[in-house]
Amino acid sequence: MHPSFKRTIFAASVLAFMASSGAWAQGAPRTFPQDPATAASIQQNLKDIEMPPGFKIELYAMVPGARAIAVDPTTGTAYIGTRKNAVWVLHDDGNGKVNQVTEFSAATGFKDPNGVCFAADGTLFVAELNRILSFSNPGSATPTEKDVVPQSQLIPVGDEAYNHGARMCRVGPDNKLYVTVGEHYNVLPPEKYEAYYKAGMGAIVRYNLDGSGREIYAHGIRNSVGLDFNPKDKTLWFTDNQTDTLGDDRPPGELNRAVKAGEDFGYPFYGGAHDRTVEYQDKTPPAGLVFPQVNLPPHAADLGMSFYEGNSFPKKYAGGIFDAEHGSWVRKHPLGARIMFTRLKPDGTAAGTEVFASGWLTADGQYKGRPVDVEPMKDGSLLVSDDFASAVYRISYVGK
Repeated sequence: MHPSFKRTIFAASVLAFMASSGAWAQGAPRTFPQDPATAASIQQNLKDIEMPPGFKIELYAMVPGARAIAVDPTTGTAYIGTRKNAVWVLHDDGNGKVNQVTEFSAATGFKDPNGVCFAADGTLFVAELNRILSFSNPGSATPTEKDVVPQSQLIPVGDEAYNHGARMCRVGPDNKLYVTVGEHYNVLPPEKYEAYYKAGMGAIVRYNLDGSGREIYAHGIRNSVGLDFNPKDKTLWFTDNQTDTLGDDRPPGELNRAVKAGEDFGYPFYGGAHDRTVEYQDKTPPAGLVFPQVNLPPHAADLGMSFYEGNSFPKKYAGGIFDAEHGSWVRKHPLGARIMFTRLKPDGTAAGTEVFASGWLTADGQYKGRPVDVEPMKDGSLLVSDDFASAVYRISYVGK
């Protein structure tokens, strides 16, 4: 069966589930069915995934529109954000297999709850298009819900565009909440630059965990959909998707490193790395701009990223960065749909990037999957979300 036909069958089953059970309405938590035939088709596609020797990839769960992944530090349970209005919970039987996928509900419902992340005490944060909620004891029957960043306090009213509206979040080593805020323009119009700069659009903002103390941590970011902290030196790293109109082979995507608050990473004066945008080519960039640690492939759409802190993978991966390339939409010849790995030097800077897992993009440019996020589990395996196949995969190391 052709991969696209398999995906059509699964998409139809998702729509049928939504229509029959009211999957997006509020009420008692619902279970998403794990269809054996569809699961077998997805697992068959995974046989084409190429990885270094000794690694194994399996279907972990079918999850509609799977996006950001957060693993509860207290229970090891994975929570999955989406760009719809649902957050899903993956109930693992303890043997690396999911036996149930249930919907996680909010009292007022969710709107584009792409970003999910945990504090060390197990508090779950959900970053929506223009609001952030927190849930204490999310695994209980009655989690405590708080509106920590109310509507219109994350971004200005009127800037709630779906385009570049996928927020991501992390709780940093300073016990503050960091959230990405993309701009919804390809290139920000020059007349809007000053207002957006002050408002924290095209930035990473941080808050105290109760939503107070809002601060613009980093400027000059077009559309980051992935961030994480290096556990060794506490620096913040993030991916950034760059301008679409400069050609198939430019500009590069970015993997950036922020070492302190207040740094500016160059957008919109630069469309990616050192490539200037047409709209700002005659304007003087701010002083002291920070350029990428890694120039990623152009228009490959690197999204979610995580430092690998586990000990079940070979030693070369310890302390490095995995990131998910979602794949092109504007490039003549699509690129991406794979997992990348970046090694670090002893000084904490990037040493080099290589392909870790590929095969979701066929030679004739057809997608069989589009990775969105990566997140290590307690046992050292790596979860990968895929919003094209509506699946979450688990990569483990089984030896040579």
